Amino acid sequence: MHRLKQFTKSLSFAVRGLRYVIRNEKNFQNELFVGILVVVAMIYFNVTRAEMIVLFIIVMAVLIMELVNTILERVVDILKPRVHPYARLIKDLMAASVLLTSILAIIIGVLIFTPYVMKRF
Repeated sequence: MHRLKQFTKSLSFAVRGLRYVIRNEKNFQNELFVGILVVVAMIYFNVTRAEMIVLFIIVMAVLIMELVNTILERVVDILKPRVHPYARLIKDLMAASVLLTSILAIIIGVLIFTPYVMKRF
């Protein structure tokens, strides 16, 4: 019973963090919206199970990278708020990692959806 209470408490913290990022982080909101569009497109085009798995993984990867980016930005702001040149570099590097993940997601999306779009239209 104690483990269930502990798990429930941990889950509530995670949901609180997710709620925060959905409400307050514009980039996360945009990426979540695109992710929802991808899910709608998966249903509309009736993609294969394997393609669906790949698309879900890449959408989640982008969202996770954005979460990690937000976390590290907050930590950098606490430790060295715009004082040390590395603070800006760390933020830029995290933004670059989100950018690269997003580019990968776009490439995968184009590769998967292009045949379906060509066939449909």
